[in-house]
Amino acid sequence: MEAITGLSLMVIVGVVLFLILFTYYVPIGLYITAYFSGVKLKIFKDLVGMRLRKVSPMTIVRSQISATKAGIGLDTSMLEAHYLAGGNVVNVVNALISASKADLPLSFEKAAAIDLAGRNVLEAVQMSVLPKVIETPMVAAVAKDGVQLKAIARITVRANIERLVGGANEQTILARVGEGIVSTIGSSTSHKDVLENPDNISKVVLAKGLDSGTAFEILSIDIADVDVGTNIGAILQTDQAEADLKVARAKAEERRAAAVALEQEMIAEVAKMKAKVVEAEAEVPLAMADAFRKGNLGVMDYYNIKNIQSDTEMRNSISKSDSDKKDNPE
Repeated sequence: MEAITGLSLMVIVGVVLFLILFTYYVPIGLYITAYFSGVKLKIFKDLVGMRLRKVSPMTIVRSQISATKAGIGLDTSMLEAHYLAGGNVVNVVNALISASKADLPLSFEKAAAIDLAGRNVLEAVQMSVLPKVIETPMVAAVAKDGVQLKAIARITVRANIERLVGGANEQTILARVGEGIVSTIGSSTSHKDVLENPDNISKVVLAKGLDSGTAFEILSIDIADVDVGTNIGAILQTDQAEADLKVARAKAEERRAAAVALEQEMIAEVAKMKAKVVEAEAEVPLAMADAFRKGNLGVMDYYNIKNIQSDTEMRNSISKSDSDKKDNPE
């Protein structure tokens, strides 16, 4: 009795496992749903084959049902190939449905290529229908009169589906528009011209065709805000004046140092000359003694020389006293 009970239990477990494996590899419910939705599938070739090919039948069949209901004919093998390539089948099918409703030309091959390129194809289709507004960071530029202006622009863009693969992204648009704003403000004669007509920036920048080579089409560029910054020209002139003053001071100090050096050199020369005079005066008594011995100088000649020296000293003292009286009349 116990052996029969154990055998029955094993049979029941085997039947349950078989049913689980059968319903896993043969999704009857999914087949019925597809059949009544107008999608013709073969159980073993399509559904079982998807399981064996490691493809999710639920994802493929539900996507194909959505496409069929939207009037888009898609082959199951195309969806499987995109799934195996790592693509987002649901996103691609939803993008095709959105493009069809918006009357945009978009093939499955193009949508699959965009998806595999790493872009959100559904978001791109939605952006083609409903343009997106992106705002630039604050862009600072200096007009010719030296006054700095800070501008913020809002760019209305629409996705260009034909250039999504290989086209530049939003950062390129922002960089190009920022460059155009700087160039336009920099070429303005006065910052007042920009403040009076900020739309000139939009016209000039938009005329440059900045969306070339990008995945977007620029519809409009609007200047949202323009603020006056610092007077860069005045600051530069002040800095230049300070630099010139420092250079002038350095040159004046250089000339003063040269004059001091020249004065010291002249003082040294005068000292040398005085030393030579003192040395020469020290030799005078010796020369006179020698002249006395040789008889070249007599006593009367000596006294005449002394009288001349005394007279010269007296005249020098009188002239010094007169000059002191003129300097100090009191």
